[in-house]
This record gives sequence, structure tokens and C-alpha cells, in this order.
Amino acid sequence: MKTSSLLAAALAGLLSLQAAAAEAPRLVTRDGRHALLVDGKPFLILGGQAHNSSNYPEALKTVWPAIDDLKANTLLMPVAWEQVEPQEGRFDFSFLDTLVKQAREHGKHLVLLWFGTWKNTSAQYTPEWVKLDPQRFPFNVDREGKANYSLSPFGAETLKADKRAFVALMGHLKKIDGDRHTVLMVQVENEVGTYGLVRDFSPAAQAAFEQPVPAAVLERQKPRAAATGSWREVYGDYADEYFHAWAVARYIGEIAAAGRAVYDLPMYVNNALRDPLEQPPKPWNKNFASGGPTWDVIGIYKAAAPAIDIAAPDVYNPESAQVNANLGLFQRPDNALWIPEIGSKPAYGRFLYAMLGRGAIGVSPFGIDYFDYTNHPLGTQATDKAIVQPFERVYRMFAPLQRQWAQWAFEGRTQGIGEGDDRKPQQLDFPGWTAKLTYRLGRFGEASWGGDYAKPAPGTEEPGGGAAIAQIGPDEFILIGERVRVRMEPAAGTSGMLLRAEQGRFDAEGRWQMERVWNGDQVDYGLNLPAEPVMLKIKMGRPR
Repeated sequence: MKTSSLLAAALAGLLSLQAAAAEAPRLVTRDGRHALLVDGKPFLILGGQAHNSSNYPEALKTVWPAIDDLKANTLLMPVAWEQVEPQEGRFDFSFLDTLVKQAREHGKHLVLLWFGTWKNTSAQYTPEWVKLDPQRFPFNVDREGKANYSLSPFGAETLKADKRAFVALMGHLKKIDGDRHTVLMVQVENEVGTYGLVRDFSPAAQAAFEQPVPAAVLERQKPRAAATGSWREVYGDYADEYFHAWAVARYIGEIAAAGRAVYDLPMYVNNALRDPLEQPPKPWNKNFASGGPTWDVIGIYKAAAPAIDIAAPDVYNPESAQVNANLGLFQRPDNALWIPEIGSKPAYGRFLYAMLGRGAIGVSPFGIDYFDYTNHPLGTQATDKAIVQPFERVYRMFAPLQRQWAQWAFEGRTQGIGEGDDRKPQQLDFPGWTAKLTYRLGRFGEASWGGDYAKPAPGTEEPGGGAAIAQIGPDEFILIGERVRVRMEPAAGTSGMLLRAEQGRFDAEGRWQMERVWNGDQVDYGLNLPAEPVMLKIKMGRPR
């Protein structure tokens, strides 16, 4: 090749890299699977969310050490309306400037959480000039006209003011980060809806309730009674909660669309969950936040707020059946699985394998900073390094290959599972092969031999095992896990065997580094992953 051709090829490669680097983060979907692209390639968020009140420069001193100890690549941090617009029309983005600067210094990405009209359903993070003017910024009202604690989604001035502040935020963010992409996504509002009140009964709300259900909603949310008509006619006993979901989603969607018109980043909503095991779901009965993006109204949110990419679950019930059900309900062809909050109790650590294995674009335990506060019993009672330990052990395994894992997940090559509360065996099926997982066993021998072999292994008194597996070739796998025995077996009706199991790791450049080959005792009784997570590269084979 001539020198000129070599230079041209090099220049083309450089321009391609520059174009990818200039590309803003975005979500893509293919064959019902999803990926978050950062600089043009799939990215896996290994996140940590700070406490709500850690969104001030001085408080960051307790945040970064914990995020670094976690080995997270992304910090989730609130930015509050009251913080950026303490006086109407006068904006202060100094904290955002500090946050972005320090994130870059620590080599971390950010996800911003906009605490605007609603935070945990309340007006707690609105500016004082909003809180103290209920005539201009009305609250929801009940059937008797009594004001509720939560702001109404029919407050025209509230929407106008929130939207103006959010647009200013996104405009400033584009100015300071539009070419660097430190910030990957933005959450719009926080755990919206209302507790104790099914919907707003104000005159404006009631007038809208009596109108025909919008066609876009009918397309996404299956009617329960009549095919068309008012909310009551179409949805019967579910009408009030479905209408409230539409009203809140429409409000959020308008804010998100205005923000994205200024700076187009992926946006999502999070929610406090309803019972995923109640199938079919019963009408609201003061048992969850009506109006929030719960699993049963994702269709309404998609219809009313197309500028919102994801409805995301906040997982604070560590019962394995609840966790697995929620993951299944929120992972849909039209909704990427993204878990922006999970509890910080050690029991949640094993579910990282299930979340990352089944193709989540990321996960983030809540309360990851060394502020002397705990939200126990939702989270751990620890306020020191013990907070991060159940999650760091998993993050450290995924961190060096997070880009490759995200690509494998986007291609549908990954699966994962955490040990169930029932401690029973589990199974993951791959093309041509099956992974059978059992728990509480020692690393040598079979429980059927009796005696000490049948005794549960020390340290397995509580569920703590799990594994994530990527099929990287027809007969090759990457296995990451802890406290589990994995047997790779040929699919029914076929034959095959284990050829090689390498223990190793991926280096900073994503290259496999073999440390030892497991053989003999290490494989005769399955692949027995110890209490400390390990990674294996497995090669299976079939007789000729």
C-alpha cells in the first residue's frame, strides 16, 4: 500500500473514532434487546447512587471515596429544583459545575436525577416560592376538595415553571458537557404518584377524566370494558389509577421533551413498586403509589410520554420471588431493563448476577456514600466501607469487561441468576448447553455420599450465591459467580463434555489473562465457585 493510502486509511480511522466520541449517549434496540451506547459502543452502568442530601459540594467529600471503593463507573446524583432556582427566574448551576468537574477527576460518568415537582411523590424538593403559593401551584385534591400533600399534574403554572428550570438545566449541561459526555442519562422527577389518593379530583382533572381515552393510550393499554369512551367506560374499576398514570406521564413527558429539544440525552422515570406477584393486578386499594410507572401501566407511560425511554424499577424488597418477578415485568421489547436503585443490604448483592446476566443496561445500589445516615430497614445499617462490600466484589469482576459484557448482552448471549430464598437448584439454558446450578455444597464430593459431604458448606447460612454466564462461542462460555456449583451439560438428546476451564480475568484493555487451569478435583464435581467471586473461561466439546 502506498504511503498516501496508509495516511488516508489512518485519517479515516481517526475521523471514525472522533465521530464516535462526539456521539451523545443514546439507547438502541435490536430484536427486542437494548443497549446504552456511549461513544458509539455498548456501555454497562456499574453505578452507585448517593443519599438524597449529598448533592452539595462539601457533601461530595463523603461520596467519592465510597464510589471509588465500590469500583463503580457511574455516580447517580440528585439535582434539585430548589437548589438551582432558589429565586424564580434566577438559576444557579454551580453544584452541577462542581459535580461534573469532580466526576471527570475521578474517572466516573454521571446520571443526573431531576428532583422537580415530585420526589417520592411529594413537593419536598420544589423551591420555597412554589411550596408557599398553592393558588398558583395547586396540590391534588380528594373527592371533597381537600388538598393532598402532592402537587397536581394539572397545575399549568407548575408544569410551566418546572419545564423552564429543566430546560435551563439541560442547556447548561450541554454547554459544559456536550462534547465530553460525562453525563449519560437523566431521570425526570422521582418515584411519582400519590399515596392514599387514587388521583386528582380537581375540576380540571375531572373534566379530563370524563373525556374519551386518547387513541395512543388505547393502542398501548388494553381496554378492560368498552373499546372506546371515557376512562370509566374503557377501564372500569381501574379507571382512576390509569387516568392518574396518564396525567402524571403526560406532565413528565412534556418536561422531558422540552429538555431533549435542548440537549438530547436518554431519559427515564423510576418508581416505587407494586406487588409483582399479584396476578392479575387488582385495582388500587391504597397499597401503592397510584399514578407511578408501575409494571402494569408501562404502556400508558409509553403512550403519554414518548420522550421518556425507560420505566425503571426501584428494588427494595429482597425476597427472591419479588426481585425476579420485577425484573421480568420491566424487561420488555419496548422497555430496557435499568435498575437505578436497589437496597444496600448484603442480601441484594447476589441479585447483581441476575440483573447483569439477563441484559440490564446497568444497576445501582442506593445510599453509596460515607455520610453518617442510613435508611435501614430498606438498606444496611452500616455507614462505612461495609456498605460497598456486597457490591464491590461483583463490580470488580465486571469492570474490566463491562464494554464486552454490554455487547454480549445486546446480542442476547448472557444469562444470570441469584440464589433463591428456597435454596433450590436452578437452571440456565443456552443453545446446545445447559448450566445447572446448586447451592450450599462444599467444593469437593457429592452430598449423596452422606456424612460431612452432605452438610451445608460453612458461610451458606443465608442465601448468597449467584452466577452470570456469557456464551461467547457455540461451545465457549465466560462464567462469573460465587458460592455456587455449576455443571455445564449438553442439551437434551445430545452429548458433550468439559474440555477446559481456565480461571483468570480480563485486563484493562479487555484481554483475557489466564491464571490457572482447573482440572481433577476442581472439575470432577462440577465447577465449584468459592465465597470470593471468580471468573472462568470454559470450553466444552462434543465427540466426533
